[in-house]
Formats: sequence, C-alpha cells, structure tokens
Amino acid sequence: MIREPLIFEISGKGKRAFSLPELDVPSKKDLLRNLPVRDEIEGFPQVSEVEIVRHFTRLSQTNHCIDVGFYPLGSCTMKYNPKINEKIASLLEFNSSHPAAPLDLVQGNLEVLKTTEELLAELTGMDAFSLQPSAGAQGELVGMMLIRAYLGERGNPRKIVLIPDSAHGTNPSSAHLCGYRVQEIRSNKKGTIDLKSLAQNMTEEVAALMITNPNTLGVFEADIKKMAEIVHSKGGFVYMDGANMNALIGVCRPGDMDVDVIHLNLHKTFSTPHGGGGPGSGPVGAKRMLKPYLPLPIIERKEGKYFLNFDQPKSIGKVHSFYGNFLVIVKALAYILSLGYEGLKEVAEIAVLNSNYVRKSLEREYYLKYKTPTLHECVFSDKFQRENGVGNIDIAKRLIDFGLHPPTMSFPLIVRGALMTEPTETESKRDLDLFIDAMKQISKEAKENPEVVRSAPHTSYVRRLDETTAARDPVLRWKEKKKIK
Repeated sequence: MIREPLIFEISGKGKRAFSLPELDVPSKKDLLRNLPVRDEIEGFPQVSEVEIVRHFTRLSQTNHCIDVGFYPLGSCTMKYNPKINEKIASLLEFNSSHPAAPLDLVQGNLEVLKTTEELLAELTGMDAFSLQPSAGAQGELVGMMLIRAYLGERGNPRKIVLIPDSAHGTNPSSAHLCGYRVQEIRSNKKGTIDLKSLAQNMTEEVAALMITNPNTLGVFEADIKKMAEIVHSKGGFVYMDGANMNALIGVCRPGDMDVDVIHLNLHKTFSTPHGGGGPGSGPVGAKRMLKPYLPLPIIERKEGKYFLNFDQPKSIGKVHSFYGNFLVIVKALAYILSLGYEGLKEVAEIAVLNSNYVRKSLEREYYLKYKTPTLHECVFSDKFQRENGVGNIDIAKRLIDFGLHPPTMSFPLIVRGALMTEPTETESKRDLDLFIDAMKQISKEAKENPEVVRSAPHTSYVRRLDETTAARDPVLRWKEKKKIK
C-alpha cells in the first residue's frame, strides 16, 4: 500500500483551493484593524482543492469504523448506531434551536429532556435524573459530589471510598477528584467483591462503595443487595457505574438492588456515536434523599408549561453549560422510543447471547482466568500463546490483517495479558463467526508459526509502530527539513 504523504509534503508555493475575481468595490482593510485577526501562519501548507479532497479522502479510507466492521472492544460498547437517530437529531427544529432562546420557544426541547429523564429513571429504578454530565467520567464525579454534599451537610463528608479491583479505571480518579482517598477491595476467585473483605473495610469513615455491575470481567455482582446492606449499615452510599447497563436494560433495575446513585452512558447503552463520533452524555440518577443535590437547573412542569427551576439551595450547582449535550440526548430518546420496553430487554438478551457465543467458541483457544458465567463481555488472556512467545499485543496487531479491530487490551489489570471482548447486540452471527475464525487462526499460528503473529500487521496502511518511542518522544510539530522514514 502506498504511503499517503503529509499535507506539508503535497504543499507547493502559490497553490490555492479557490480563485476569486477582483473586488468591484473599494478595499477597506482598516475596517478590521481593531479585531483579533490572525496573521499568516508560517509554513502553512498551500494546496489545491482537489489535493485537499483526495488527501483527506484517502486518509479516511485507511481508518476502521463501525460502518465498515466489527469493534470487539470490551467495556467501551462500540455498537452500531441506527442512522434514523442521526436523522431525527438533524431535524431543523432540533439542531437550529439556540440554548439561550426564551423558554416559550423551546418547550418541545424541554419536553424531550424531561421525557428522557423520566424514562431513564423508570429503566433504572431511580427517583430523579440530571442530563447535564457530558460523559461517563463526569457522571461519576457528579455522583460522588452528590454523596459528598449530602454527608457534608450532616457534618462529616467522610474520607474514604471503597472501589473493587474489577472496577472501571475512571472510578478511582472520580473519587480522588472529589476529595476522597481510595481503598481497593480485592476480588474473590469468582471475580466478584468478597463480602468479608467489604465488611472488614466498611467503617464510618467510608463515604461510598463504587461498584461496576456487571463488572469489567462481565460478571454480575450477584450479592449486590448484601453489599448495599453492609454499606448502608455504616451510613455509606452505593454508587453504581452504569457503563455496562446494556447487559441489564429491561431485565433488572439497579434501584431495586438498593443502589443510591448511578450514571449511564447514553453514548454506549443508548446508541449514540462513541469515541471519535462523540460527544458523549453521562446522565446521573439518584434516589430521593440525594435528589435535592442534583445539578441546576431542574426541569419542571407547571400549568402545562415546562420551566427551569434554579431555586434548589442544596444543589451542587451547574456542571455543564446550559443543559448537557442536547442532540446526543435526542438520539438516545429516539432509540428508547423506537425499541420500547420489549425491544430494550431484547437488547440486553442479545448482548449476553452474543458474548457467550464468542466465549464458548474461544475458551479452548484462549485462557479464561475466571470460570464464572459472564454477561455482555468476557476477558480472555494470552497465557496459552505466551508459551510460544506471542503476547496480547501481537494477537491484536494480527487481527488487523483480518480486517478486524482488536479487542480492549491489558484491562482489567487483574488479568495478565487481557483480551477483553464485547460483541454487543448489533453484531450478526456471520460477523461474530468472522471474528471467532480469525482468533482461532491466530491461535493456530501462535503454535505453528509464531513469527507471523509477532511481526504483524502485514497488510495494514502502516506496519507496527514503535509505540514506546512515540509515547516518550512524540513529534508534535512539522519540521520542514525533517526526513520522513
């Protein structure tokens, strides 16, 4: 495959993408003298329109995307997003409304927001929701801020947050940013929280237990109500990371498991573009005792009209400009309403079915540290392949040669050489079989010809990069005299 040159290499002095006739009115450059007009950028590429179009089109064709193929990224839930959701969010009435418009002109928008809040509350068993947080990590932080505000009002915000070693990686950061010290709870042989360890660590200095359920192994924390009882007995709260809610939606509700606060990822569970297709949305739901602390403003309805209530003296305040990433919320509502309760339940059922199909198909080829039944995702490791000098990074690179995106790598940390796979409910059996066959082929190669795997990828746009040097000594600026190898 021919390497696409940098746009600086295509550049030629005097080239331009457009040509305009001379002005037929007097030039008045001094009209801009008091404005912060940017000077010419030294070394800025000069290219024609066709060169620009072809350059970026060729680059786009080297990238893998969900419209091209399968993303088996565990924990990230990279599923296909129905195009009808995009169509609805692009309606003029939605995308042209201004967030500062008078309330009389955005009653429909407020109804969308309020309806989404109410549906999310019903699906999770919570009493109220805020749609302001713009991503899962911010949702986690907001959830912990609610807990801290509640405890602080009672004179002691406490000092510690308990987090299992199978939790999402952002959980400790969210707790730390909220002023807490993190204390890790080790998993047992099943890959779940050990109740004895939890009971020993749960004191009146602990503000909350942050739990991901199902956890990052894909294992459901079946003892969650017992955990909640232990935490509540000492006056603490149970925070649930709801990033894996696509395994539970329509089947069970965290609120019924005695969870006090939860965040959801609309850009994962409720099918809006994730990652580079962002932005995201991480709404937070809370039980009644934490409701007064939710971010401002609160959407309410009176005499048939929606309005924003800022009169919430216990609120933690605003956490996002205006009221969150509105068009992402529109897409999520379209998804929920188009599927209905039975459709959402089927989402969870197929997600679990697809994951277990992959697991059963590969469990003889790749090592499973935990034999516990899993739901929407499972975590293999490279233990068998390491015997022949092949690691998980080699397996991931070789998958690229099959036109497949690698799974999540080296996470969770409790599984050495982890290969975390989550097929999601949107993948067909045919696409799952393509992934399974590729993984089996790579396992065979690791035994019979390991160098083929270790030297992969062979057919990609670029070969294996020196990731260590790239991380330690990145080249962030174009240097005209620098030679590109």
